Amino acid sequence: MTKEMIISSNGHETRVAILEDDQLAEVFIERERHRGVVGNVYKGRVSKVLPGMQSSFIDIGLERDGFLYVSDVITNLDEFDQAEDEVETKAKGEGGEKERPERDRDREPEAKIEELLKEGQDVVVQVAKEPLGTKGARLTGHVSLPGRFLVFMPTVDHIGISRKIATREERTRLRAIVKEFREQHSFGGGVIIRTAAEGRTKEDILADLHYFHKIWLEMRQKSEGRRAPAVIYQEPSLVNKLLRDLLTDDYTAIRIDDPREHERILEFIGRIMPSLASRVRLYDKDYPIFDEYGVQAELDKALRSKVWLKSGGSIVINQTEALVAIDVNTGRYVGKKSAGRLEDTILKTNLEAAREIVRQIRLRDLGGIIVLDFIDMEEKKNRQKVFQVVEQELRKDRAPSKALQVSDFGLVIVTRKRVKQSLERVLTEPCPYCSGAGTIKSSSTVCYEILTEMKKLGPDLDGPGVLLRVNPDIARALKEEERGVLEDLKSLLGRDVIVKPDVHLHHEQFDVMAIGG
Repeated sequence: MTKEMIISSNGHETRVAILEDDQLAEVFIERERHRGVVGNVYKGRVSKVLPGMQSSFIDIGLERDGFLYVSDVITNLDEFDQAEDEVETKAKGEGGEKERPERDRDREPEAKIEELLKEGQDVVVQVAKEPLGTKGARLTGHVSLPGRFLVFMPTVDHIGISRKIATREERTRLRAIVKEFREQHSFGGGVIIRTAAEGRTKEDILADLHYFHKIWLEMRQKSEGRRAPAVIYQEPSLVNKLLRDLLTDDYTAIRIDDPREHERILEFIGRIMPSLASRVRLYDKDYPIFDEYGVQAELDKALRSKVWLKSGGSIVINQTEALVAIDVNTGRYVGKKSAGRLEDTILKTNLEAAREIVRQIRLRDLGGIIVLDFIDMEEKKNRQKVFQVVEQELRKDRAPSKALQVSDFGLVIVTRKRVKQSLERVLTEPCPYCSGAGTIKSSSTVCYEILTEMKKLGPDLDGPGVLLRVNPDIARALKEEERGVLEDLKSLLGRDVIVKPDVHLHHEQFDVMAIGG
């Protein structure tokens, strides 16, 4: 499978599309005004200590103070690069997810929060979870900085290796490279060797270690020279993170439409994978790059509920609070009338649908419980073929997922962990008319509701006339197909009713007032 990375940047927004065999597979979007803070490291100041919750609030310069739990506390800036702790490593999936240390949060803390922190004290913390709604960011004192092949943890003294690197010889080789560097450079802190390090050269591993050494020295200088609250490390841009985590020899081209970003990418790739620098290409046409490579058209389709298949069939995607339901239809492709031919037709449609469904799941970043309702097939071997295609396509997905065949009627259930904000949430907002319901009341329904409401309001309206302000669509309906309602209103009130269209009124809203007198 060949891959391409298409990058569009305009200074306000960066969009990155991943093409697999010339077909859009994933999209990543970062907007400068809403850039996330997860991974950023701050010199913060304790604003409040909460003994009852064994936690504290830390001012890190954001709109709301961050939240730091007792087990995540590193108490002294001088110990920032010396503290020891038990570290467990967990390899999460493949293709770029971070292997990060996990702490046992159920373990009884050795000290109480009021013994570790005091109001006004400076602490170095990293954002572990974005602020959400009225909640501030979740913080940790146990900093981890991911590289391409390693993860650096300045607050521990430990070398860990991803469990997915199975051979003893490779684990020993990689550990020796890291250990030698630490001894030569008096380099404190812990290192986790990621799955991606397997088989890489010594130079590749050393490149990450030199990068960490440089970053750590800069962080120490900023921590010592700045007053809290202050940023002392900021996560790389979206493009750099994707290049760091995804870039392999499978990528035949990295195309970018911004000259400055192009230079930054060349510099970055020159450091992490210089052999691929020649594949970075500046796109300089006036025609938008996403249109040139068909990305924009696919994005527009990904915001619709129905997706057409090449065979003439279709899939319909319905998202609810509890789950996602995806239905497969034969559509225009009905095949021959004989039973055998019909089974072949259904199998062909289901196989095509299975590939497209997984592509849409990845592209839209659908998560949670996903129910796939394929077209019923008589033969068990055909049902198994479809299920195998679903499993095969899911292996391309970086997000952890699992498929389960649950019935003889074509149902497959997929559970999937979302790794980024869904495409729909990033690119759209709830409709101001339907508030996300997908429908609004018909014009006739609104007209009848006006008639009902007038029966209640009529006695309280004084004056020879009534002014009825409505949405222009309702005004048109009252004068045309529902003009009988308007006649009933005049008869009910015993006075003239003037209908005034108002474009500022919602389709379902109306306003009534007495006039004259």
